[in-house]
Amino acid sequence: MGGIEFEILQYAFMQRALATGVVTALVCGVISCWITHMGWSLMGDAISHAILPGVVLAHIVGIPYVVGALAFALVTVALVGQVKKSRVIKPDTAIGIVFTAFFALGTVLISKVPSQINLSHILFGNLLGVTVADMQQVLFVGMPILAILLLKRRDLTLIAFDSSHAQAMGIPVRFLSGLLLVALALAIIISLQAVGVILSVSLLIVPGATARLISDDMKHMLWISPLVAMISVLAGIVLSYLFDASSGGMIGLVLGVAFGIVYLFGPHGAAWQAQGGTGLSQKGARSSSTPAHDSSTG
Repeated sequence: MGGIEFEILQYAFMQRALATGVVTALVCGVISCWITHMGWSLMGDAISHAILPGVVLAHIVGIPYVVGALAFALVTVALVGQVKKSRVIKPDTAIGIVFTAFFALGTVLISKVPSQINLSHILFGNLLGVTVADMQQVLFVGMPILAILLLKRRDLTLIAFDSSHAQAMGIPVRFLSGLLLVALALAIIISLQAVGVILSVSLLIVPGATARLISDDMKHMLWISPLVAMISVLAGIVLSYLFDASSGGMIGLVLGVAFGIVYLFGPHGAAWQAQGGTGLSQKGARSSSTPAHDSSTG
C-alpha cells in the first residue's frame, strides 16, 4: 500500500486534489455538527441545488464561480424565508419550490447558452481536475470560515440546542444564525469542486450524523465529524484514482459506508440495541448544550 501512496503523491494533480479535499472536509465536517442538530439538512440540500444557475452565469460572465454561487445562495435563503411567511405554505414546501425552480433554471442555462461547461463536473464534481486557482480559492474561502466557526463554537452550540436560552443570555441569535447560513452556503460552494452540486449535501450531513452516533457531546462531535469527513474524502480520492471512477461518487459512497458501519456497530448502534442496549443519552445531549461543557474560550 505504501507504494501506491507514494505513486499517488508524485502527481501534482493528486497533491492539489488531496489539499483541496482536506480543507473542504474540515469545513463541511465542522458545520455538519450544527446543521444536523438544527434541522437545516433540507436547507443545505436546497442551497446546493439552487446555486447551479449562479455557477453557470459566473462562468459565462468570466467571474469566479464563488461570486455567482454565493449570490444565488443568498437569494435562495431570502426567498425561502419570504415564502415561509405564508400561513398556507409549509417550510419544507417553500424550500422545495425555490430550489427546484433555481435548479431547473440552471439546467436550462447550460442547455441553451453556448459555453464549455461540463455538466457532469458541476453535478458530480471533478476533484482530480482541480487547478491551482481552484485550490487557492478553496483555501482562501474555507480557512476563514473554519476559523470563525471554531471561535464561535460555544455560542453556536447553545443556539443549536436552545435558542431561547441563548437569547436570554444575550447571545445575538439572529446574527449568528445568519452567519451560520452564510457559512453553510460557502461550505457548499467550496465542496462543489470535490463532490458537485448533487453530492455536496452528503459532506454536510453524513459526517455530523455519524459523529452523533458515536458521541452526543458536541465537544467530541466537533473533532469526530471533520475526522470522518476527512478520512472519507481521502479514501474516496484514492479509490477514484485506483478504479478510475468518479471522485465525487466515491467520496459519497465512502461516507455512506462509514455511516452504515457506525449505525450498526457504533456505541449506540443498532446491533447493540438489538442485544438490549440503550439509545443515545438525553442527559448527554442536554449537558452538551451548555457552554461550560467546553472549557476553552469561544
